[in-house]
Amino acid sequence: MGGKGVKTPFAVFFTLMIIIGSFQGSARAAAQQPVKADIFVEKVPGLHKDFIKGADVSSIIALEESGVAFYDEAGKKQDIFKTLKQAGVNYVRVRIWHNPYDAKGNGYGGGNNDLKKAIAIGKRATENGMKLLVNFHYSDFWADPAKQKAPKAWANMNFENKKTALYNYTKESLQTMKKAGINIGMVQVGNETNGGVAGENDWSKMCELFNAGSKAVRETDSNIRVALHFTNPERAGGYASIARTLNNNRVDYDVFASSYYPFWHGTLKNLTSVLKHVADTYGKKVMVAETSYTYTAEDGDGHANTAPKDGQTLRYPITVQGQANAVRDVIKAVADAGDAGIGVFYWEPAWIPVGPARNLEKNKRIWETYGSGWATSYAAEYDPEDAGKWYCGSAVDNQALFDFTGRPLPSINVFKYVDTGAVVR
Repeated sequence: MGGKGVKTPFAVFFTLMIIIGSFQGSARAAAQQPVKADIFVEKVPGLHKDFIKGADVSSIIALEESGVAFYDEAGKKQDIFKTLKQAGVNYVRVRIWHNPYDAKGNGYGGGNNDLKKAIAIGKRATENGMKLLVNFHYSDFWADPAKQKAPKAWANMNFENKKTALYNYTKESLQTMKKAGINIGMVQVGNETNGGVAGENDWSKMCELFNAGSKAVRETDSNIRVALHFTNPERAGGYASIARTLNNNRVDYDVFASSYYPFWHGTLKNLTSVLKHVADTYGKKVMVAETSYTYTAEDGDGHANTAPKDGQTLRYPITVQGQANAVRDVIKAVADAGDAGIGVFYWEPAWIPVGPARNLEKNKRIWETYGSGWATSYAAEYDPEDAGKWYCGSAVDNQALFDFTGRPLPSINVFKYVDTGAVVR
């Protein structure tokens, strides 16, 4: 019993609980408030803590070898992997080509991304607390819907030998990467494989190759997710047909990944719809493996850019804020697919100029020497119709998340701001 003005133990406990509850409520309210920033970002509700916020920086080593430097927001030189981590990136994607060199050792360009480069990139990602998505193209150079050429070493193999070669190459590469201490979270078995993989365009054979790659991943580490990658989500019935074919051929995979570039690939509503159909029908995870958007129309290096161009659908302003909006909305579109939506990767946010556009001839020499442009003249022997005619620099320097001098743009922070929201200070 207590006298006048004396609280009972229960009353004291009750008062403390009210105070604690009030404090926790205030803390939650503060945490839910948008942060003050240089850009506006609308929070994406319901993102789970392990949602992938990825960046493909496959060209980074070639760029650094070309003399390109990157900085923090204060203008101080800083390892780009640290900058990406600070911006909220938790995953790095890296492409691997089988042998992107000619007989004399001249690189085809595009970063000259062989296994050695992938290991160097993977180690830096791991050291900075990020997982790695390994993107096997099963080609010696760019693989996409228009071309899926087998590596030179596999060109004359019969199908069974090619399947064995793909399995061995995948497994040996991953084992080497793991021995180097790299934290591999996911493996792509092919890149934009709508029309083929490793020189095969018959779907029954393609599915056998997918399974050969998947088997190699499973045997290396059962915790690594297996992703298959396609594009053109805007084509009616396209993804439904591909997913059905994969299912009918009993292809073993975990993630159905899509490219999505706003100026080519239709609406975000459609993207969510086609990915959700695959997820709901076949029980797969879904993600966007590539996206980007322009922040300026300027050409930074003298090599023409892929966007903006006449006939493209430019859904956002060509500004840093427009770029941030575009990335945020792709993240939301994947999240809207439900629990199956696991993440988004920004494609080549660091592929900036090796020199200003006025120094084009000097830039050309650098691209040829270090492979820091999208292709070199040496690639003509392997890809005469595309790289052989249009080789040179970066066609996406105006879609980077860094300015032409290597300073991070405010839009790079969209990866962390989608969790909290951001308002202009």
